[in-house]
Amino acid sequence: MRVLVLTVVAAAGLGAGVATAGDVKVSQLKLTSQPNPWDVAFGVALMSDYNWRGITISARRPAVEGYIEPRYRLAENLQVYAGVSGSSADLPNRSRAQIAYYAGIRPTFGALFLDVGGWYIDYPGGTVFNGLGSAGTCTNGAFFFGQCNTTKAVVSYFEAYAKSLLTISEALAVGAIVYYAPSWANTGAPGTNGSLTAKVTLPNSMLPHDFGASLSGEIGRYWYGTTDPFSGVPAFPGGIKLPDYTTCNVGLTIAYKTVKLDLRYYDTNLSKADCNVLTGDQTATFGGPAAVTPINPSGLVSNWCSAAFVAKLTFDVTVTGRYTR
Repeated sequence: MRVLVLTVVAAAGLGAGVATAGDVKVSQLKLTSQPNPWDVAFGVALMSDYNWRGITISARRPAVEGYIEPRYRLAENLQVYAGVSGSSADLPNRSRAQIAYYAGIRPTFGALFLDVGGWYIDYPGGTVFNGLGSAGTCTNGAFFFGQCNTTKAVVSYFEAYAKSLLTISEALAVGAIVYYAPSWANTGAPGTNGSLTAKVTLPNSMLPHDFGASLSGEIGRYWYGTTDPFSGVPAFPGGIKLPDYTTCNVGLTIAYKTVKLDLRYYDTNLSKADCNVLTGDQTATFGGPAAVTPINPSGLVSNWCSAAFVAKLTFDVTVTGRYTR
């Protein structure tokens, strides 16, 4: 495969469309006698790098995102939702935007919160780079050993998800997430991602008035299948088995009313050669003979999967129909 795609995280943390402790309801509200079952969440964010599952999709540059998500309560402990989110991006097929359309259902069983749904991630304006002919047909504009990075024009795809969050106490919550894409990044290769999360909320007594803070972390694993022939190489003309990898992140989130600042460290166990296979990085460089492998015959390497520190500033609001001014 020669392309990196993003499944956008519109609301940050556990993924697009997942209600988090950062959802803030409009203040100074009074309970109505017949509450409206509709809620609407929306937000915007500015980040120093768009990192998704340990890999940048903004070429290590700043990015912006935003989302809007209407929600409807079928019952006190059952909610359905749909939303759209958008982000700036810098992908090898030259797409500069990502738009995700998603929907799902969220049941609650006491302290256990579930979220099951799916999203379609669209990357408009893509250009094909098939590596046939001149260097201009390669994402990074260069051949090495007669090989180069390629990508399809269309890298949009569908992914289903199932998420859980268990609140153990006021201070501790743990979760698990599974994603599955039948054709990850439109490569023909199925992709499955599973992760475990933990969040520790600091006591309010330790913080100034109207401030909140938490420490959180995640460890995940990505399993891939084999691509279609477009991503084939001389050793595997029918398609390549994409490299599986492990990723983790840990960070501190500071909240003040509707504004949050997240400072987070990301890393993966991918080599720079395998990172190039997954991403098709348009900024990739030649890594020398040691970087030449059966699935990376060009010897190109990418730092898009290396350790990174990301700062993210978000503004999130949930306007709930249960209340009115």
